[in-house]
Amino acid sequence: MIDLSTEYLGLKLKNPLVPSASPLSRNLDTALRLEDAGAAALVMYSLFEEELHAEDAMLDRFLLHASLGHGEADGFLPDQTEFQGGLERYLAQLHQLKRRLEIPVVASLNGVSPSGWVELGRQLEQTGADALELNVYHVAADAQASGRMVEDRYVELLTDLRAAVSLPIVMKLSPFFSSLPHFVQRLEQAGAQGVALFNRFYQPDIDLEELRMVDQLHLSSAEEALLRIRWIAILHGRTRLTLAATGGVHSESEALKLLLAGADVVHLASCLLQHGPDKLTAILAAMQNWMEEKEYESVAQLKGSMSQQNLPDPSVVARASYLRVLDSFSPRPRASSYGKAPKPS
Repeated sequence: MIDLSTEYLGLKLKNPLVPSASPLSRNLDTALRLEDAGAAALVMYSLFEEELHAEDAMLDRFLLHASLGHGEADGFLPDQTEFQGGLERYLAQLHQLKRRLEIPVVASLNGVSPSGWVELGRQLEQTGADALELNVYHVAADAQASGRMVEDRYVELLTDLRAAVSLPIVMKLSPFFSSLPHFVQRLEQAGAQGVALFNRFYQPDIDLEELRMVDQLHLSSAEEALLRIRWIAILHGRTRLTLAATGGVHSESEALKLLLAGADVVHLASCLLQHGPDKLTAILAAMQNWMEEKEYESVAQLKGSMSQQNLPDPSVVARASYLRVLDSFSPRPRASSYGKAPKPS
């Protein structure tokens, strides 16, 4: 019997497949289906800093200062004691998931400033979250902000939250840091228990007819796993943090490659949004079949076996591979002006 268990933020999981933050966790029935399909843990949808600020402003405008408007309309406003904001809904969903699921539940915070996260972290811990994922979705577009200032923003958020809660904290990072291994060391020193690589920045597009910027959601593709494979292979063995791979996992192939590179867990979202919870069962079964065929006895045995530290030629995940790949490309012969392909020299 193959042992699929793994460690995630100090938690013992039955296998390495963990649905990441997505709308799937908003629905209890879907979360139960994910657990039945084999999910080893669940990351909740993100609680967004901007949404909470907007709700606070709306509450202040329509409830607390309602009497400053037309008095005859006051009776049509909702009672303040009956209003349930985003935080209350999130805590209620977390409580419900913890009550019904047997697998660990990770709460997800998405923000860019320290304001409010300390108290939010405390409430999530009190409600029963098994860990916290801190997703700092920050596009560094300020020319006055140095790379060090961008890193400091992450470390400040982590430090404030670490001082307030005892839960494991995993930092979800973008791939755009100039020296990722060094930054991961800073996060480890600041008290993180793990990093999730990588956050996907959703890119705006241009509508050529309307001549305006438009937001578009593009789900991940399997090719995106390659970036995760490289950096996890580099980081494995160089940090004590949990390494979670997120982005680009659509089949057992990507999941197995990321584990071989050194990931402790593999997150899934796009493939589950496209195909439903049963896709997780299929990926897990295919992983087991491959491991049996290759005579692996456990996930622990294969994990990190193809990291940079364990490769006979470590340069394959460094600059040398870039040169070899470029040299390996041979353009197809072009037809001559007479319709015939040129003769080989």
